[in-house]
Amino acid sequence: MSDVRMSLVIPCYNERANLPALLGRLSELPFEQENCEVVLVDNGSSDDTPEYLANALAPGGAVRSVRVEHNQGYGFGILSGLREARGRVLAWTHADLQTDPGDALKGLSHFRFARNPEQLFVKGRRTGRPLGDVVFTAGMSVFETLLMHRQMWDINAQPTMFPRSFFELWEDDAPHDFSLDLYAYYTALNAGYQVERFTVRFGDRLHGHSHWNVDWRSKLKFIRRTLSYSLELRKHLSET
Repeated sequence: MSDVRMSLVIPCYNERANLPALLGRLSELPFEQENCEVVLVDNGSSDDTPEYLANALAPGGAVRSVRVEHNQGYGFGILSGLREARGRVLAWTHADLQTDPGDALKGLSHFRFARNPEQLFVKGRRTGRPLGDVVFTAGMSVFETLLMHRQMWDINAQPTMFPRSFFELWEDDAPHDFSLDLYAYYTALNAGYQVERFTVRFGDRLHGHSHWNVDWRSKLKFIRRTLSYSLELRKHLSET
């Protein structure tokens, strides 16, 4: 079994402007003291993210990076990082600092005190968001709860955390886009894992913009994709 307690995977796609603040925040957190690691995934960035990470990260430190040569989606980047991770607990979050990477250390305490950590799935629950986003999330949560027959709320909240053994059970067809959050959450519920949530503060993005939450047109595209994938996922898992 790995000696690394937790691996936090952070996909970075053209996040060069955010990286100094992200690495600065990571340096303030006791990942090394807690015997944890951070895996930054350069998810096929076309800016100078690779050069910056190569120069900024010290070899052998608690923070390291892996490179995906060609961007194949948000989920693909996370999956690539999870396959490289060494931790007994695996987690992911975003690079834009809208949620604090330190939240993963808070979530780790749930595994420390769990009666059965191998059957635990932990996820944040966002606060401090704009009203329009809260309403959108509530609508999507109600929709997914009714469709999937499982109580699901704030599906895309971060961090997402689970034991390595859960990841090893995933199907090879885990989605490569933003549906990965839905896939992991629903798979855990469907497999009878205990789901625990904890409050995280959701702030403003420092630089750049969301790759999907831009306007209502992008939201409608997201809804169509989520609906299509939800139906596929429900059918697939009902047949297994």
